[in-house]
Amino acid sequence: MQIELIETYLDLMETRSFNRTAERMNLRQSTISHRVKALEAALGRSLFTRNKGGTAPTPAGLRFLDHARALQRQWHEAARTVESAGAYEHAMRIGVQQDVAEEFAGPWLKAIRADLPGTSIYIEADYSNQMNRDLASGDLDLAILYTPHFLPDLHYERIGEMTYVLVSTLSPSVEDLNRDNYISASYSPAFDRMHRLALPQLATTALSSGQNVTISGLLKSLGGGAFVTKATADEFHRAGIAFIVEDVAPIPQTVYAATGVRTRHAHQHRRVIAAMKALLGAGTPEPQEPGLPEI
Repeated sequence: MQIELIETYLDLMETRSFNRTAERMNLRQSTISHRVKALEAALGRSLFTRNKGGTAPTPAGLRFLDHARALQRQWHEAARTVESAGAYEHAMRIGVQQDVAEEFAGPWLKAIRADLPGTSIYIEADYSNQMNRDLASGDLDLAILYTPHFLPDLHYERIGEMTYVLVSTLSPSVEDLNRDNYISASYSPAFDRMHRLALPQLATTALSSGQNVTISGLLKSLGGGAFVTKATADEFHRAGIAFIVEDVAPIPQTVYAATGVRTRHAHQHRRVIAAMKALLGAGTPEPQEPGLPEI
């Protein structure tokens, strides 16, 4: 079965529109229709119905969804394995939250290379939403992220936390910060909730960002106040760039490791996760099972 048929079906399950899927895949609508018909012929069942109200999956179409996702994931895994075959026994594609990468990518990869010399590594820094999607589709083997989505066939476990500290170029007091000189950080939904509780008067500001390196640059250029990683806060304090605001408590951000359910016990996955856990200074928290509420 051609993988193009599976990916067309999966996109159509999202859009529920032949026109929209054709636009997203940069194909003609007739091509989308042909692919769906070919897949239905191979399965011997109708997958979609089309009427004035739009496109809707049939019962068979709904039941095929989890299997199609698994097929897509396995295909991508197989394609990467064949493509990267060479001097290395194994290959891994790893995603990591941008702020975690900024602080730990170097020592983390150094530890991985020393521990897994026979594994080639591709690493990219990204946000949680995209990494969850890439894991589900098989484009990533493992991710270090802030916000789990508890998607089918994915496994999440807490491995430590990052700490964000409020700094200000004005004074060590939060009273000197207002909506005009404060840069709002939006690192994750969990961080946003804690931030609103801590500083409800600064929930809406003129500037905001979800990346530590961007906020750090804005503070250096514009001045003011913002939450940055503890490492950045300490650096700013030592260099005399900003004060640490003592009357506002730091905000902790939980860090998760995410893998496929089938690979969560794989040797190389466990070694990669252990290396990051050591850098984060975590203990050995119990893995979180899918369905538990986000911390």
